[in-house]
Amino acid sequence: MSTMSATEASRNFSALLDAVERGEAVTITRGNRPIAEIGPARRRTGRDLRLALDALPPLDDAFEADVAAARDAVTGDWRDPWHEG
Repeated sequence: MSTMSATEASRNFSALLDAVERGEAVTITRGNRPIAEIGPARRRTGRDLRLALDALPPLDDAFEADVAAARDAVTGDWRDPWHEG
C-alpha cells in the first residue's frame, strides 16, 4: 500500500485514480496521520443482490398493505388542481 499526503492526492488526483484502477490501495495522510484509505471498488453482481435480499426478514402483511395503498394513491384517480376545465 502506498502513501501520499492529502495535498499530493489533490494535486495528482488523476494519477491517484489510475493507481487505484490498477488495483493499488493508497493511504492518504494529513499531518503525517492517516485519514483515508482508497482502494479499488468491489464489483457488485446480481448474485450479491440476491444474497443481500435473502438475508432480510420476510415482509409482513402490514407492509404489503402499505405498499399497495401507496401504489393506489399514485396510480388511482386524481385531479390536477391546476388543470383548467
